[in-house]
Amino acid sequence: MLMGEFHHSIDAKGRLIIPAKFREQLGASFVLTRGMDGCLFGYPEAEWEKLQEKVATLPLTRKEARTFTRFLYSAATECELDRQGRINLPKPLIAHADLTKGCTLVGVANRIEIWSDEKWESFATDAEANFDDISENLMDFGL
Repeated sequence: MLMGEFHHSIDAKGRLIIPAKFREQLGASFVLTRGMDGCLFGYPEAEWEKLQEKVATLPLTRKEARTFTRFLYSAATECELDRQGRINLPKPLIAHADLTKGCTLVGVANRIEIWSDEKWESFATDAEANFDDISENLMDFGL
């Protein structure tokens, strides 16, 4: 299970260190794509395959399904770790997540998320302020 929060920086060449704890679970290569809420999602290959199977069942006749599929796949890229445990972030993904220098990497069960430090701080502050209410509402779903 991917979990935890780590802080790293993108270098001038667009390289980002993936924490050793995540590297073990992501494997030598993994898929990185646009995520929701202004971050990037990184999936181990097995999890990416599960997601692909679900996406393949979306109805082609629904505009939302076509848009989601295009947006997800158009930026998806296979990332390979170099000897220092870094990946090269493609420019479209850097732009999507507004990554400049400081990045926060978060483990979220079956994926990692890569956030700009600013967006993560804003999200975390809001989530912390509303966590009790969010938790109470999710209890209705058996959590």
